[in-house]
Amino acid sequence: MIELVNISKSYPTNELYSGLDLRLNAGNKVGLVGRNGSGKSTLFKLILGEEQPESGEIAIPKNYKIGALKQYFDFTEKTLLEETALALSEEDKYNIYKAEKILFGLGFTQEDLEKAPKEFSGGYQIRINLAKLLLTEPNMLLLDEPTNYLDILSIRWLKAFLKSFEGEVILITHDRDFMDSVCTHTMGIIRKSAFMVQGGTQKFYELLANNEEHYEKQKIAQEKKIKELEEFIAKNKARAATATLAQSKVKILEKMDVMDDLQYDANLKFDFNYKETAAKFLVEVKDVSFGYSADTILFKDITFALNKGETIGIIGKNGKGKSTLLNVIAGELKPLTGTVDFHSSTVFGHFGQTNISHLNLNNTVMDEIHSTNVKLPESTIRGIAGLMMFSGDNAKKKISLLSGGEKSRVMLGKIIAKDVNLLFLDEPTNHLDMDSIEALTNAIKAFEGSCIIVTHSEDLLRAVCDRLIVFTNDGADYFNGTYDEFLEKIGWDEDDSMEQKKPKDKPKINKKEIKKLRAAVVSEKSKATAPLKKEIQACEEEILKLEALLDETQNELTRLTSKGDNHAITEVSKNVAKYEKQIEEKYEALVPKQTQLDALNAEFEKKLEELS
Repeated sequence: MIELVNISKSYPTNELYSGLDLRLNAGNKVGLVGRNGSGKSTLFKLILGEEQPESGEIAIPKNYKIGALKQYFDFTEKTLLEETALALSEEDKYNIYKAEKILFGLGFTQEDLEKAPKEFSGGYQIRINLAKLLLTEPNMLLLDEPTNYLDILSIRWLKAFLKSFEGEVILITHDRDFMDSVCTHTMGIIRKSAFMVQGGTQKFYELLANNEEHYEKQKIAQEKKIKELEEFIAKNKARAATATLAQSKVKILEKMDVMDDLQYDANLKFDFNYKETAAKFLVEVKDVSFGYSADTILFKDITFALNKGETIGIIGKNGKGKSTLLNVIAGELKPLTGTVDFHSSTVFGHFGQTNISHLNLNNTVMDEIHSTNVKLPESTIRGIAGLMMFSGDNAKKKISLLSGGEKSRVMLGKIIAKDVNLLFLDEPTNHLDMDSIEALTNAIKAFEGSCIIVTHSEDLLRAVCDRLIVFTNDGADYFNGTYDEFLEKIGWDEDDSMEQKKPKDKPKINKKEIKKLRAAVVSEKSKATAPLKKEIQACEEEILKLEALLDETQNELTRLTSKGDNHAITEVSKNVAKYEKQIEEKYEALVPKQTQLDALNAEFEKKLEELS
């Protein structure tokens, strides 16, 4: 257990926390949310002792080890085993078997031990850092955006690992699905303090919204009470008969703790500007192949036509050619064979990592957005900058001073400045916080044109993609269906297990048979879990209704208390107790159903893993 009590921390231009409290119990896995710049990463530095708070205490038990996963790769040794063994303590430096044991547990093979660390993919390099971290035997893991630059398979592996980790975890990630699947609690840094709930991000934001709504209602009631007191005092303080009573009202007013206005963070909210087109197909890709040489073909014979209003997702492991395919379609790279034909009315906007690097560092935000469409007046440019959360003087900030997330928003602003009917988006969620990702997702869904998107976000794939191009070790294949349909019908045949790969004595089953078996298991899982899911949903809906009734009743109780109506207070108090009891009973009924559903899901996941 660690505990942070009344923590305050500020920088010359920004106060991060004021009276922040955090208590972490054994086994807690906490997802940390908050807008970019709210101080999430700084909180890690405080816990690690890399920075000190202005006030407050951080209590960490004796011999309690905290480990932070490095996002960068700084490998110095010639082999994987030698690199990992660097993390062994002085007394263990000759016990190389400990390093081997952890590496095998993380999916490396005996042959891998002699390979150079830099030969491995980004996902496996993360595992090397994780192996070194685990050799220190930490009680707690601090993970700051661990999924950045990982492909879907590596993200799924890391998710499974963290679920099985027995210690405590604090996790910062923009991937909401990843956070919800790993964490037992969600904590937000909101208005310079911490607010934590047991459960996922949806429950967190719902409770936060309910609390804020309740606060606003109380504030309105208080303002009304203050106005009444002030009016009474003004009318009666000069009259001898009522002067004493007026003075007592003055004392009540002076003792009143006036509620402050809630300060809300600026939210990214926008739509892409659609250019009308009569085209049925905005782009047609025929037999396209690409490689940097005849020996390094990344993909070949890619063929598809993009319908108006449709979104295609490009998915797969890193380094297989996903971004390259997008750049070939966008005309930034020339294909070895095949053609890419746009309809004459097609106008596209391209968001990509290469585009971000092309931003003019000497330009201001407004200059850079204006460069996309010089016909737009300054008022429109300033409006677009405001939509991208660059209001006031921030619109005149130089690109060189912006963070990665801010540069991403500038790129989005440049696309909004154009009228387009086709979007090319390469990892658009990188560097964006959860709220900005939600706004982007909604903008893509609302866009009347078409979109081709490269992403590792399973949430985004589910939300916007109609069809897929899937990169595997064998190249790229077109899949006519959604991401969930892909998982059901095909799945990630290359999904890595958390155990060392060993020869199997089982008879080999061909890929077609495996796909059929996986589809049968998925169908069986759906039938088995559907009734439980329905019961859980009904129970949750009843709880929400009861909580709304409880909130209304508590507000009524607050109103009656200020009036001093004792008889009515007694009756309403009974209703408060009744609703609280009903909510508690519903939660008690919900827990075994959720436990049963989790057990069923785990059982079927195990069956699917056996077919991987």
